[in-house]
Amino acid sequence: MKRRTLMLGGATIIASSVAAAAFWPRRHIVVAARTFDWKGTDFLSGGTRSVALKKLPAPLFRTRPNCVATIAQTLGPCHVNDIPARQDITEGKAGLPLRLAVRIVHAADCRPVENADIEIWHTDHRGIYSGREAADMCTLNDAEAIGGLAFRGRHLTDAAGQASFLTVYPGWYKGRTPHVHCRILVEGRELLVSQIYFDDALSDIVYGGHPDYRQRPPHDTRNDEDGLIPRDAVDHIFDFEKLDGGVLSATITIGLSS
Repeated sequence: MKRRTLMLGGATIIASSVAAAAFWPRRHIVVAARTFDWKGTDFLSGGTRSVALKKLPAPLFRTRPNCVATIAQTLGPCHVNDIPARQDITEGKAGLPLRLAVRIVHAADCRPVENADIEIWHTDHRGIYSGREAADMCTLNDAEAIGGLAFRGRHLTDAAGQASFLTVYPGWYKGRTPHVHCRILVEGRELLVSQIYFDDALSDIVYGGHPDYRQRPPHDTRNDEDGLIPRDAVDHIFDFEKLDGGVLSATITIGLSS
């Protein structure tokens, strides 16, 4: 039986299909000082064209998640309306293939929230948002970005409160650490708008060594330098796993207070 390793913010979870155990520190800003024996070239490039979401192993989540309400954050100027329901949100664009899996629970007791409509959006590998409705500061007036809705999508959670997307690792832009926006509605009512972040050590590997990202300068903002990331950020950092075949998997548990 193959063992799988899910990297947390400063710790690891070793899991099999039979049992799992977890441990992690509580701290204000998760800035990993550790290094990985991974290289950017360990991962596929060119987007998700050779990746089938249904053939990937089931996402690993913490067996003992922190059942707390996820902190609300600003919607921001890069949101657009009328996002399509889909799981592969790349529209054929380049980047390191990334399976994002979200588990939505009631913060009070960790019960899963079924049929929650979760919308996500983030930048492409160049650090540019798509969408004609998005502000110029988001699209940088890039014709390719304005002409599509890449890296935007929505999906309903299943009975376990889970929803998965196939995307690529977001590129950075000036003044922000890499992140994914999310908006959650239940029965048409908006319950949360927030942002989820990535471990600095992982971003260093991707931006410094992956062929789709390394032509850009080093990213200028780390987690402890971002003015918008919550001070108690441990529950806003994706856990992540390197899957066989060069795909990255990232998971997060989001707690709703309502």
